[in-house]
Amino acid sequence: MMSERRIPVPEHHPDPWVDQIHGYVTHVVETLGRAGVPVEGCWLDPSGPRDATILIRSASGRRALVWDEETGWREGRFVRGRQGERTVLDGESHLGGDVLPDGDAVLDRLLSGVREERRAFRVHSDRSDGFAARLAAHSPAAALV
Repeated sequence: MMSERRIPVPEHHPDPWVDQIHGYVTHVVETLGRAGVPVEGCWLDPSGPRDATILIRSASGRRALVWDEETGWREGRFVRGRQGERTVLDGESHLGGDVLPDGDAVLDRLLSGVREERRAFRVHSDRSDGFAARLAAHSPAAALV
């Protein structure tokens, strides 16, 4: 019997505010893993803005995708980082599209090399812009509705 390779998903964060991004980041990690992207690990980072890191192995070394709630996804060579500190990338480029693209859009942009100028889609301190509802759509409870 062949065993399925486990895709590492982020652990829940002890801060409920930061943990609101767990469902969305898990969705992206699982999409990448199912497509064969070698995900090494991932974590949710501090807030202000909230962000997350997905480590990826590639032929050119260790790379990372980093998401934050203002500018969306960026990709680059992983320099350093861990849960609790901001991830540092070298040669980072922004995938663009939207602040919350679905997993397939992130995968397509990553693999096709689509890159855009960095831009802020929102301000993390704006709690009335509908972002919380968009995040909630990615929670496990939303999948049951």
